[in-house]
Amino acid sequence: MTSFRALREIKRTLGKKVGHAGTLDSFAQGLLVVLTGSLTRLNPLFMNLDKRYHAQIRFGLETDTLDPDGEVIRTAAPPTLEKIKEAIPQFCGVIEQAPPAYSAVHVEGKRASDRVRSGEEVEMKTREVCVHRFDLLSYEDGLLAADIHVSKGTYIRSLARDLGRTTGSAAHLESLTRTAIGPYRLEEAQSASSGEALDTSLERSEEYLLRLPGMGRVTCSPGELERMVHGQYPPSARSAGRSGWAMAYDMDGSLRAVLDLERRKIACWVRPSGGKEESVEAL
Repeated sequence: MTSFRALREIKRTLGKKVGHAGTLDSFAQGLLVVLTGSLTRLNPLFMNLDKRYHAQIRFGLETDTLDPDGEVIRTAAPPTLEKIKEAIPQFCGVIEQAPPAYSAVHVEGKRASDRVRSGEEVEMKTREVCVHRFDLLSYEDGLLAADIHVSKGTYIRSLARDLGRTTGSAAHLESLTRTAIGPYRLEEAQSASSGEALDTSLERSEEYLLRLPGMGRVTCSPGELERMVHGQYPPSARSAGRSGWAMAYDMDGSLRAVLDLERRKIACWVRPSGGKEESVEAL
């Protein structure tokens, strides 16, 4: 199941607008963060989160796409475990990485993958990413299993390619499972399969939002909430600071909206109270 198919299934189940905070490659599986309705406006809050993966890297073959669906372009003998252990520290911390040519990265206004498929030669510029952890789990018959924790924008396919070349071999990513996005874990995810019930309760979404790093909280008076319906930014939000985001509650402790503190505006409504607000949304 691709990321887009997963969204279609969820949209069909819920009957409302849905959006994601970062797709997975078509050969990969694992965790997606999905937002519904007005909460899709909170996408920037999730796009910058770190990610964790369980990766299997196949040595001996490098493919043009750097995954199992591509054509083999290089072959070499698999390296020893000792060579791999020596090389891994070079890919930890802040590093310069060239994204795969077959990727959604834009080159002169067009996706690199589209340019490559149309026969163009594409030069992928390196960019700074951070590999927080690269834990080797096993290595047998040229197949390395690893748990990898990375910053936004890091390509595990590129890590596989570069590790293969550094060890004097060739490599591609054979399988990939995203196990975490920021504070969210795969084991607590819901299935995107059609027909299965989804828990979209406000309590669940509120708990997820509160996990976000730096998320503030403010309590708004009835008068402020009434004026917020007409777009007025609540004065009580000043207590949460001038940067980041905050969740706005009513006097009864019920979550009503999410505020963009830097732009001083209501990012989205979460819970209705009549007027112009949207229905309860879910994360």
